Order: sequence, then C-alpha cells, then structure tokens
Amino acid sequence: MNVTVNGEDVEVGERITVTELLDTLGLPVKGIAVAVDWTVVPRSSWDDALTEGAKIEVVTAVQGG
Repeated sequence: MNVTVNGEDVEVGERITVTELLDTLGLPVKGIAVAVDWTVVPRSSWDDALTEGAKIEVVTAVQGG
C-alpha cells in the first residue's frame, strides 16, 4: 500500500496504523501531532488502519515565546 508522509511517497504494509507507521519510520511518538488527509488525528485513533493513498503529515511540537 502507498501513502504520502510529509510529501514523500512511502510503501507500507496493508492495514498499517499511525503508531506502526511512526515506528517503521523511526519517528518519536511524543511531542508530535499527526494529520491524515488534512485532519488532525487524536492519539486515541492512532491504532486505526490507514487507507491506500492517505496523505500523512507529522509535525513536531515546538515551544517558544
């Protein structure tokens, strides 16, 4: 299955979840936000399967002032 992560095409296994995708890509699960098809996904839904062609954006939270 193909998805796009931060503008890059990535081939992943069928029924992969956000949590599994982050682990596969070596990305942290803390201090980030994830949007799928332009909708922010709450952590409680990170174990839902992604769909073919999903566009995923992973954003790192930054503090500042």
